[in-house]
Amino acid sequence: MKLGLGSYAFRWSIGIKDLQPVRPMTAMEVLEIAHAHGLSVVQYADNLPLDRLTPAQQLALRERADSYGMALELGTQSFDAEELGRYIPIGERIGSGILRVALDAADAVHELAAQIREILPDGKRSGLRFAIENHFNYPSPRMVDLLEAVADESLGVCLDVANSICAGEWPMTTIRMLAPYTINLHLKDYRITPDPYGVGFRIHGTPLGEGRAEIEEILACLSHCPDDMSCILEHWLPQTEDMEATRRLEHEWLGRTVAAARRLIPGDHRA
Repeated sequence: MKLGLGSYAFRWSIGIKDLQPVRPMTAMEVLEIAHAHGLSVVQYADNLPLDRLTPAQQLALRERADSYGMALELGTQSFDAEELGRYIPIGERIGSGILRVALDAADAVHELAAQIREILPDGKRSGLRFAIENHFNYPSPRMVDLLEAVADESLGVCLDVANSICAGEWPMTTIRMLAPYTINLHLKDYRITPDPYGVGFRIHGTPLGEGRAEIEEILACLSHCPDDMSCILEHWLPQTEDMEATRRLEHEWLGRTVAAARRLIPGDHRA
């Protein structure tokens, strides 16, 4: 697999909701960080929306990536027709082969399948495949129903190895269910700790290889995927009272995650 950096690895440095840094990290800075770590891909998600850049800035991003021999991938939030009308041309402009989207629990299969069928030809003309990420509140069985209803090779899954815990699914259950449809991987790690007062438990992010994600089993389920599929590295770094310290930790966690990915994931990774 090709190792890549997802923009959600820097959620605190980019800024999210009311937690905004004085100077938010830019799309070009994310690219430079990925290059410094020797990664092959950058995937820009909805926390760093590229539709806020001008076409000239989008082209400059692609030119810098091309000069490094890196690929760019694009992500947005939904199958909203207006939003995708903006994002499909951006995907073509930056040379992305993937447009990652997320679904909402309210999205019904038959209505969404009809909407997707209308959009797919525009994506294909721009060289894009749509990758639906298994998100917090959209159950995987319903996603399989959607994929089977559309039944088009240009529609697949952006498989996140931990998100579906929130949907009541154990990670390996999700992975086995969605692996046959996977065209993009989001890899992160986590641990589960008892609440100090005995009230249930908590799920915490960790750098890759330091938690309980079953990396070997995950990769075995995806052994059928092409060698050039991107493996996008993310993490769930919790915020602290000192947000500047939290933002510095994002860099430290990324370094540990990249080192672990090179140990754990087969492939000819860039040095």
